[in-house]
Amino acid sequence: MRIAALDFVGVNVTPKTNWCFVLLRLEDGRSGIGEITLSDHEALLAAEVARVSAALKGQDASARNRLARLLPHAPAGLVAHAVMSGLEQALWDVAGQEAGRPIHAMLGGALRDAVPLYANINRGASPRTPAGFADAAKRAVAAGFRAVKLAPFEPMVWEDAANPAQRASYAEGLARIAAVRDAVGSAIDVMVDAHWRFSPGGAAALIRDVAPFNLFWLECPVSEANHGAIARLRSMANDRGMRLAGAETLAGLGAYRRIIEAGCYDVLIPDIKYAGGHEEIRRIAALAQTAGIEIAPHNPTGPICHAHSVHLCATLPNLLPLEVQFGETERFFTMITGHDLRFLQGSASLPQAAGLGVGLDEASARLSPWQPMAQPWLDPRLG
Repeated sequence: MRIAALDFVGVNVTPKTNWCFVLLRLEDGRSGIGEITLSDHEALLAAEVARVSAALKGQDASARNRLARLLPHAPAGLVAHAVMSGLEQALWDVAGQEAGRPIHAMLGGALRDAVPLYANINRGASPRTPAGFADAAKRAVAAGFRAVKLAPFEPMVWEDAANPAQRASYAEGLARIAAVRDAVGSAIDVMVDAHWRFSPGGAAALIRDVAPFNLFWLECPVSEANHGAIARLRSMANDRGMRLAGAETLAGLGAYRRIIEAGCYDVLIPDIKYAGGHEEIRRIAALAQTAGIEIAPHNPTGPICHAHSVHLCATLPNLLPLEVQFGETERFFTMITGHDLRFLQGSASLPQAAGLGVGLDEASARLSPWQPMAQPWLDPRLG
């Protein structure tokens, strides 16, 4: 299995969203695929893929441990981590094809017949009013999901606190959460993603203010580097019956070891696009399990990340439901070939074909190449 090239494919799927993939092409014509979506960094991803591809040409694709070794100190940071994680995914795809087995079987076998999901309704909510979020949540529940997540506090960033509009943004965020809780009732889990928008003091007030909504978890309230504050916020959240979740953009076991030892989170949400791929997340999950910490991988982007995440999650013992985008675009289902990724009453079935079991309709994807976003969905200072 000699490598011919690693190709970048960037696809525009909505006015706010691009998805990015790597195609690992073998000299015998076969290919494997991974996802590397990193919003507002598409040009950098393409350049890094080209750099890595030059070094891969002629290499043996079975040498995954050598070819896809993630270096946490890589000068290109998260861009380099994304490309290396995508390469690791693609190498598993071709390894499974070569062996005639699905990736979850190559990872030691599935612990469950289907993977539970929760619906990220954030990008599918329109209009961005409390009523719009409530309607999106109700659609998810009607589709069989038993848990939903929203990111309600746009465009708030705590460093802009002197701007009077920030107080209004905070109030609007709380109204969106209240509307979703009222719409879905007490039997449905509700998660809130704060996207690092708060100072430690502001996050403490946030925990107090969201406690009446009986959240399943509060996610990423403050900067990921602030371990002491995060541990204190976790204690506050636990006292009010909710988990604290985070760590979606970290890469490598060492980065997760530090936050596990600091007692930061109840739930870790590593992303297979950034953390290092299948094997690195399995190591992270094993370490987390020794500390009683649960895993719910971050997975709000495209169908290839979702397919790889389903294989991975089938093998994790300390799993909470896997995130999935809900209601953003039908291209999530129509851009791929192979296993049907449509959600089954809030769960995902396991692909049984060799490798990933899912491929990209490359001709269709290339009809809508990625586009620069004049107004990125997330404040550029936040990611």
